Amino acid sequence: MKLMTESQKLVLILAVFLVLYFAPLDNSRVQGAILEGFHMLREYAREHVLFCLVPAFFIAGAMQNFVSQKSVMRYLGKGARQWVAYAVASVSGAILAVCSCTILPLFMGIYKRGAGLGPASAFLYSGPAINVLAIIMTARILGWQIGLARAIGAIVFSIIIGLLMARLFRAEEAERQKGFEMLPDESLQRTIAQTSAYFAVLILILVFAAWARPPDHRGFFYTVFTIKWHLVFILLGVLAYMLKNWFAKEELSEWVWSSWDFAKRILPLLFGGVFIAGILMGRPGTDAGLIPSEYVARVVGGNSMESNFVASILGAFMYFATLTEIPIIQGLVGSGMGQGPALALLLAGPALSLPSMIVINSTLGFKKTVAFASLVVIMATISGMLFGLIVS
Repeated sequence: MKLMTESQKLVLILAVFLVLYFAPLDNSRVQGAILEGFHMLREYAREHVLFCLVPAFFIAGAMQNFVSQKSVMRYLGKGARQWVAYAVASVSGAILAVCSCTILPLFMGIYKRGAGLGPASAFLYSGPAINVLAIIMTARILGWQIGLARAIGAIVFSIIIGLLMARLFRAEEAERQKGFEMLPDESLQRTIAQTSAYFAVLILILVFAAWARPPDHRGFFYTVFTIKWHLVFILLGVLAYMLKNWFAKEELSEWVWSSWDFAKRILPLLFGGVFIAGILMGRPGTDAGLIPSEYVARVVGGNSMESNFVASILGAFMYFATLTEIPIIQGLVGSGMGQGPALALLLAGPALSLPSMIVINSTLGFKKTVAFASLVVIMATISGMLFGLIVS
């Protein structure tokens, strides 16, 4: 994480002082919004930290210690073929199917090991956006047209955003990649098969522990939900066997410390971002934030450029837990939201959030973070307008 300069610290202190000094705490709406921020923090801590972020931190720590840098460079780095790098990045993200915050430690893990900015950005977008269950539920609840458009848009977005990020910052990225080329590759103690099996178990633990309850209490996804903890405990047993027989104590200690390093860097930023998002927008399905939900429904009606742009901006700053975006958009559509803005919100919302942007900024810096968020918003706006024209 980049340290703040003295001037940045001064600006932050002044901003906090001014907010505290002028905050209209006697206003009932402001009081409710602050309480809503704490409610959202509690909800986030209960539903996402233990079973989403903690496994993700351990996977990121494992990437830091047990993934050969040569392997990362071969598939995602400068020397990789572009179609291979972007295919691996988008498919890897889709397999994980996590929220915009859970993907962050995994993104940081591959980026620090030498993954190019383009493939890493594609991975960052694809993880939350290309969620198979979410796309299926979108089609069933909101209609097959918007479900299909979401699936196609998410896949295309991940690749285009990655290519554009690599193009925009090609000079800086070329310089960064030189540093990885000069580093010697590590000699690891396990075979490729053992390392692959170890990461597969870690990823499956994350996938099943974070498996959300589907709205429909039938079918494959609900069956997996009912047995997910049995699967997690079995996988934990397999993991315990691997750790005991395949790893030295020193390696395990380094793994734990690397995981803790990711956690202490990311969690404070995420908690702060979730709290601010709760104050501004409130929890999904509530109308207790500073921005009333009736205003949101009013400005995203129809299929104008303005309504699609507003929907994309709202999606970029709101925090959606996995699958919660679907009933929220269902309610907004019932209140007059257009089909185009609904798709724009679906394409921008799950992939971005205010908390995730704060963490991305600590890794990529301000310019790259603004570029990534802007590309998501612009492409979501254009896609929403095109979809609105087609279905109308």
